[in-house]
Amino acid sequence: MARPEPHALADYPHASAITTRWMDNDAYWHVNNVVYYSYFDTVVNDWLIRRGLLDVERGAVIGLVVETGCHYFEPLTYPETVTAAMRVAHLGNSSVRYEIALFGERRTRAAAQGHFVHVYVDRASRRPTPLPAPWREALSGLLAGGEAR
Repeated sequence: MARPEPHALADYPHASAITTRWMDNDAYWHVNNVVYYSYFDTVVNDWLIRRGLLDVERGAVIGLVVETGCHYFEPLTYPETVTAAMRVAHLGNSSVRYEIALFGERRTRAAAQGHFVHVYVDRASRRPTPLPAPWREALSGLLAGGEAR
């Protein structure tokens, strides 16, 4: 598999700022790789919550991560404000493939980019459930070169 080229910030329809923390750095003085995944999770769940789609305490539908991946291109550090950008690459019946890219301060080329797949399930049964219409409508606005079905 060929290593991808870093994406541009303009490739993503949504972006938000995340401030790195002292504890994010590792012994090599850059943000540890595991923290990148927490930034991925933060940008997606923040977007869902702020749009009133995801109710983490009482919502009937919740997302379970079933796949993740990341390519690293350059380090992020503390102190730095990271731009976390996201788009939807695939919108299925009960699943969504989110693509996320992280950009260092004043950068337009990704320091890291990756994905994760949520399968949306019924909170009680934990069985896959079709995405509700408001979710599908909102997520369709983030499609970038992906496909919906």
